[in-house]
Amino acid sequence: MSKRPGGELASRPLHFIWIADSSGSMEQDGKIQALNTAIREAIPHMRKVAEDNPNAQVLVRAVKFSNGAQWHISQPTPVADFGWQDLPADGETDMGKALSLVAEQLKMPPMSDRALPPVLVLISDGQPTDDFDAGLKALMEQPWGKKAVRIAISIGQDADPEVLQKFIGHPEMKPLAANSPEALVKHIKWASTAVLKSASSPAAQGTDHPDASPASAATPVGVPVPTAAPPASAAPPDPSAPSAPPDPSSASPAPAAPGTASGTGPAANQPAADDVW
Repeated sequence: MSKRPGGELASRPLHFIWIADSSGSMEQDGKIQALNTAIREAIPHMRKVAEDNPNAQVLVRAVKFSNGAQWHISQPTPVADFGWQDLPADGETDMGKALSLVAEQLKMPPMSDRALPPVLVLISDGQPTDDFDAGLKALMEQPWGKKAVRIAISIGQDADPEVLQKFIGHPEMKPLAANSPEALVKHIKWASTAVLKSASSPAAQGTDHPDASPASAATPVGVPVPTAAPPASAAPPDPSAPSAPPDPSSASPAPAAPGTASGTGPAANQPAADDVW
């Protein structure tokens, strides 16, 4: 890693991009309002993560897609200065165009070869109405597209889990199902804190260049896997025993996504009694 004059370690850019569905169906049952609220509430938590990881310069922006796709917030904005602008909802679900738009920005330039793997969070409540496969192909043709941490959140029962799984591109990571405003808030917060923290940590910095071989198919070192189960041999903790300090030399099990049982996999997407979407 390069150093600034005087020996201070130089921070490296980490691009965090929301890819948000703003189609007409998002207007139903208050889904677009819940999405706006969830992202707005996540911003202070993102700032805290960035403050705790000075080696990464977290830059946030957002794409919206409905009839076509546009940059909702186009400039990579330091998270300390980032403010969410509410999305309206109207039109179709041109998800493929959104991925193509992101792909253009993951080229070098404008991306730097010093960047950390970007974090892409795709949120949708429906089926793509354009050529999704072409958009995904454009994204994956970019080295930084392949190296990106790709998270998907489905809103309601009408989202297409197969499409979202193709976007994630990692066998151990599944789309996070949000069937209520509360679940959406939990998933948005997890994506913008736990994933961001791992992606910006020193452990993730082995990927110095987008053409380097990734540690796994789509997830940089240290990024939590939402649905990974703990080791089968792990015994239940003794509540009366003092907790031991973590061993920095050993890998900790990946945390489960919020609102899901660890290791449940697809079962986490089943309807619950308090589902409203």
